[in-house]
Amino acid sequence: MSKQVVIIGAGPAGLTGAYELNKLGLRSTVLEADDVVGGISRTVNYRGYRFDIGGHRFFSKVPLINELWREILGEDFLDRPRMSRIFYNGKFFDYPLKAANALKNLGPIESMLVGLSYARAKVFPSRDEENFEQWVSNRFGHRLYSIFFKTYTEKVWGIPCTEISADWAAQRIKNLSLTEAVRNALFGSGKSRDGQVITTLIDSFHYPRFGPGQMWERCEKLVNESGNQCVRGVQADRIRHRNGRVEYVVGRSTNGEQIEFAGDHFISSMPIRELIHAFDPPPPDEVLRAADGLRYRDYLTVVLIVNREQMFPDNWIYIHSPEVMMGRIQNYKSWSPDMVPDPRKSSLGLEYFLWDKDDQWTWSDDRLIELGIQECERIKIIGRSEVEDGTVVRMRKAYPIYDQHYQENLAVVRRWLDTIVNIQCVGRNGQHRYNNQDHSMLTAVFAARNIVGERHDVWSVNVEKEYHEEAKVATPAAGERLVPARIIRPEPAAPVPSPDELIEAAFARLDPIALGTAVGTLTGLGLFMATAILLLQHGPRVGENLSLLSHYLLGYKASSWSGAFIGLVEAGIGGFILGYVIAWLHNIGLGRYVSMIRRRAVREEEKEILEKV
Repeated sequence: MSKQVVIIGAGPAGLTGAYELNKLGLRSTVLEADDVVGGISRTVNYRGYRFDIGGHRFFSKVPLINELWREILGEDFLDRPRMSRIFYNGKFFDYPLKAANALKNLGPIESMLVGLSYARAKVFPSRDEENFEQWVSNRFGHRLYSIFFKTYTEKVWGIPCTEISADWAAQRIKNLSLTEAVRNALFGSGKSRDGQVITTLIDSFHYPRFGPGQMWERCEKLVNESGNQCVRGVQADRIRHRNGRVEYVVGRSTNGEQIEFAGDHFISSMPIRELIHAFDPPPPDEVLRAADGLRYRDYLTVVLIVNREQMFPDNWIYIHSPEVMMGRIQNYKSWSPDMVPDPRKSSLGLEYFLWDKDDQWTWSDDRLIELGIQECERIKIIGRSEVEDGTVVRMRKAYPIYDQHYQENLAVVRRWLDTIVNIQCVGRNGQHRYNNQDHSMLTAVFAARNIVGERHDVWSVNVEKEYHEEAKVATPAAGERLVPARIIRPEPAAPVPSPDELIEAAFARLDPIALGTAVGTLTGLGLFMATAILLLQHGPRVGENLSLLSHYLLGYKASSWSGAFIGLVEAGIGGFILGYVIAWLHNIGLGRYVSMIRRRAVREEEKEILEKV
C-alpha cells in the first residue's frame, strides 16, 4: 500500500495498468498529455456524431482481457455482426470470399485467368518466400494477389510489397488461403482442415455502444473513484533518474506550469523515442541515435456527415482501387447505431495512411474534406449534394514502422532501459510494437503484477506460437511481433533436411480443392467458349457434335445461349469433382507408397544395427 506508481499515458495500456494496480491495493497517478483518454482507441465526438480512429474490434484470444472488458463496461459492451467488403474495379467483393459473388464480379474470362494463375502457383510455386508478394502469390495465385492484396497493402504501409516480409503476411492473413476461402464459401466452415479457427473469417466481435472511447472513459472514472488520479493535459517533459532508478517525472501542463510526480515505480506507454529523449540526465549518444531511428506511420480520417439513412451494411470497406488515395471507409452506424445522433443520417470515415512529411498532411481541413468528397464521387459511394458537413482528425505515430534498422535500434534502447530498474514500457508505442489493443492491455497487467513481486516479461506478450500459423515461416526474435519490415537478406548456412522432410519434398501431395478448382474452371469455361463460338458462327446445324454431350449434361444444348450457361455450370462441377477425385486417389496411393518406403528404411536400419552388434 505504501508504493506509489506513476503511469505515463492514458491509452488502453496505461489505464489498464492503473485499473490492475488498484485491484492489487496500490496507488497510481496517470499522466495524459492530451485532453481525452484512450490514445488511438479514443472516440471523437463532432456535433454528436461519434467516430473511431481506425475501427477497433474488441476480439481477443486472452480470457483475462475479455473478462476485463466486460467487467469495465457491462451491458454497454455490444455483440456486433462483422461485415466487410473489398471495392475494386467499380464493384464490391464479399470478404471473406463468396464464390458466386467473386465469379460474378470478375466475369468468366477473369475468373478463368485467376483459376489458371492459382493452378500455376500450386504446380510451380515460388521456392523462396522472402516477401509478402511471394507468400500471398503462392497461396492465392499472382493474379488474385494483384487484385486483392497489392494496392491496399502498399497504401497502408507506404512500402512496396516486395519489401514487406513474408512473416508479416503469415501472421496477418493467418492460415487463410484460396483453398480455405473456397471451402468456407462452399461449406460454411470457419475452420481450416486442421481444425484451427481462421481468424480472418470471424463474423462477429464486441464493441462499446458509444465507441471504444467509452471503454476508456469508463475505466478512467473507475480509477478516479477508487482514490487514484488520472490527470489530463499534462505532458511528461523530463524523467529524472539517479543510480539506476527513476525518482520523479516532471510534467508540463497546457499553460506551461511544471509539476513533479514522485514515485517508487513507473510505467510508460508514451512513444519510446520520446521517452528516451525525456530522461534527465540523457542517455549516451548511441542510445539517443537509436531512438531517433524509430519511425512511425501517420494517419488521418476525413469524416463526412451524409444526409442518408442507410449507406451500406459493412462496418468498413477496403478500397483496393488504385485511382483513389483513400485506403478504407468506415461506416460508423454499422459499428453501433448509437454512434449517430440522428437515425435519418449517416457518417463515414475516409482513412488516409500518410507520413507527416507528405503534402496532404499539411492541407487544410476544407481541402481534405473536398478530396474525400471527390474520391467518394469517383468510386460512386455518395453524391456531393448528400454531404452535409465534415471534419478531419489527424493521428501521428499511429503505426510503428519496422524498417531494416528497427530491431537493431530497439535492441540498443532496451539494453539501456534495462539499467533503470523501476520503469517498465507497455503498449503499442511504449514498446514500438504493432500490438493489438488486447496485447497492449496484457503488457500493462503484467507490469502491474511485477510491482507486487510477480515475474513477467512484458516484452514476451504477443509472440505466442498460435499467432504464427505456418510452420515454415521463420520465428522472429524474442519479443518481436511479425509486422511489415523491409527485408534484410543474410547468408545463413543451409540447414540439413531430415529424412521425413526429404520424403515430403520428393513425394508432394496434391491439394484436392486446388486441382478440382483448376480442372473445373478449365472444363466449364472450355465448354462455354466452344459453344459460344459455334453460336456466334451460326450455321444450319449448330453444334451437331457438341450436342452429344446433352446425354451426359442435363439441360445442355449447343444450339442456345441458355444451354451454354448450363454447360458452364455442369461441366465446371463435373470437372471439380474429377480433379478432386484424382487428387484424392493420388494422395491415397502416394501415402501408401511413402509408408512402404518408410517401413523399408526402418527394416534396413534395423538390419544394419544388428549386423554391427
